[in-house]
Amino acid sequence: MEIKRMLFVTDFEELWFDSLQSLMVLRETGLDHVVLLHVIERSLGYYTTEEKGKLTQIAEARFIDWAQSIYEEGLECGSYIVVGDTVSKIQETEKEEDVDLIVISRQKRGKIEKLYLDSKTLEFLRQTTKPTLVYKYKKKSGKINDTLFDVPILAMDWSPAANRAIEFLVGLKTIIKKIQVVHVATEKSMEGLGSRGLQKMERESRKRLDELCNALEGEGIDAEYHFLVGDLTLIEKAAQERNATIIVSGTSKKSAWQARWLGSVSQQLAEVSELSTLLIP
Repeated sequence: MEIKRMLFVTDFEELWFDSLQSLMVLRETGLDHVVLLHVIERSLGYYTTEEKGKLTQIAEARFIDWAQSIYEEGLECGSYIVVGDTVSKIQETEKEEDVDLIVISRQKRGKIEKLYLDSKTLEFLRQTTKPTLVYKYKKKSGKINDTLFDVPILAMDWSPAANRAIEFLVGLKTIIKKIQVVHVATEKSMEGLGSRGLQKMERESRKRLDELCNALEGEGIDAEYHFLVGDLTLIEKAAQERNATIIVSGTSKKSAWQARWLGSVSQQLAEVSELSTLLIP
């Protein structure tokens, strides 16, 4: 899949221009238009006309400055500054602009500055039909993650959505150095198999993973696979061990995988991981 139009959603707290600039590497994959969106969240309180005007002016000034730099990069740029519900406004904008990728942030929680996926973010992720990047703004070192797509780790469960994630990554092959493919055999998937059944399942899984890596290498992408037994939190551990730069997963409203990924797993990753997560419906 080619990324030509990207929607960048910012509240001016987690995603600033330096994070947007780090995504300019997507020009190599076809990116030619950036849409900026700032939502003045209505649920945060009542705004007078004067207050709304002041917040809008501040956002406009920032977007004018950002747009100038985007134009200098050779890209087109549009912007929206709206008041309302964040989820509905993102949905309206992505449909109107027909974007290929949505970029959103995770949020800070209070003074201890833990990071998490808030209810608005989770609600949007459950509803969207567009590839969405939950951008983890800075590493613990304080540096921007400017090598975001170098080493993606693909959480593979053989679902149709996971296959779409593979297609998406193939579209990014010019900026990928290596894909780490991870398949986790959970306790539930192994129930009642017995020792022979477990051996057969592992053998078949490794064969499919090997075939997938060979297919990726046929596309010109270096790839290796990892077959793990346990729970889905092993994805995060594998990402750390293999120096991954982003976690990629397919999501489907019709599968149990979505409930697991967009529930405890994604929230845990947002809490403890430095890595951004790219979700492909």
